[in-house]
Amino acid sequence: MRAAAILFVVCSHALWVFPEAGGSFVSLLRLSGVMGVEIFFVLSGFLIGRILFRIFTSEEFKQKHLTYFLIRRWFRTLPNYYLVLLINIGVVFFIGRELPESLRYYFGFLQNFCSGMDIFFTESWSLPIEEFAYIIGPLLFYLVLLPKWNISKTKLFLVVTLLIIAFFTITKVWYNTQTGPSSLDYWNINLKAVLIYRIDAIYYGVLAAYLSLVYKDAWKNYTGSAFFAGIFLFVGVYIIIGKFQITAERFPFFLNVLYLPLTSISIALSLPFFSRLKSAPSWFIRPITFISLISYSMYLLHYSIVLQLMNYIILPEGFGVVQKVGFALGYLVITISLSFLLYRFFEKPMMDLRDLPYFRRKYSQK
Repeated sequence: MRAAAILFVVCSHALWVFPEAGGSFVSLLRLSGVMGVEIFFVLSGFLIGRILFRIFTSEEFKQKHLTYFLIRRWFRTLPNYYLVLLINIGVVFFIGRELPESLRYYFGFLQNFCSGMDIFFTESWSLPIEEFAYIIGPLLFYLVLLPKWNISKTKLFLVVTLLIIAFFTITKVWYNTQTGPSSLDYWNINLKAVLIYRIDAIYYGVLAAYLSLVYKDAWKNYTGSAFFAGIFLFVGVYIIIGKFQITAERFPFFLNVLYLPLTSISIALSLPFFSRLKSAPSWFIRPITFISLISYSMYLLHYSIVLQLMNYIILPEGFGVVQKVGFALGYLVITISLSFLLYRFFEKPMMDLRDLPYFRRKYSQK
């Protein structure tokens, strides 16, 4: 799922090379780019949810275990982010653009906290949502244990997860009452890509993690049913959009409040199926594993750095179709190559630091 998500995002941005392209395939590719990030959100929630559930419900649970969880996540995400942020600043100077006045907010993951962000390092909009989701859940899970409750930690985990989903659903309702009808472009920048409206996307994945661990038999027995329900829901949403000509101007409540949660739920319903896949031929697994490993580096590099620099240096505006195809293929090859180098020589060495004996001794749950 991670490999598919990053390929959706990267290939959808390749459409920038073909501004005149149209048709159903192009529309589908654009949609796949949006879905790629939504898959990342739900999948991330599922993976961290399973970790947090085991930590939170353990009889040996202590605050230091959540601290170690955060340390591991930050070694995974922060070094790459800050390195690429600095590279983006260098790229702006190189091409002669001005840095945004909001630059300082990027260092604290606040660039899109409550409003749309500047056109700078544009793909970074999803990262504050991820980072704050990593903090909000563990913090609430810890705080909820401070009083003495006559309820199991398993149920408390569920309650906290549902409360987080409910709260960020309410923020979308509030957005709808304050904004109402708007253009799709405005919605895309000021709701879809804004932190205070989107953290529930990750916690639908956390909810799926809870179900996978607490209702293991149902998770196994209803794999196919859940998968087809997810497809039915996903396709059904777009049939409704087409049949009733739902737009941001005509049906703002649907787009502002319902659309994104329904998308997250449809993705979450596919998790039982994909999490049950056990084996496949090595020729199939190896490239998928490779893309999955470098997916974070690909996400950070592909657009604001690789595609922007290629456009500035090569100037493809006057290219014919064959030349544009070559440009797009070059963009993919360069993105994958640079992402591998970033992963191999920086991202992975940074991640390996979290397994140092010092951290294990100080924060180990055992």
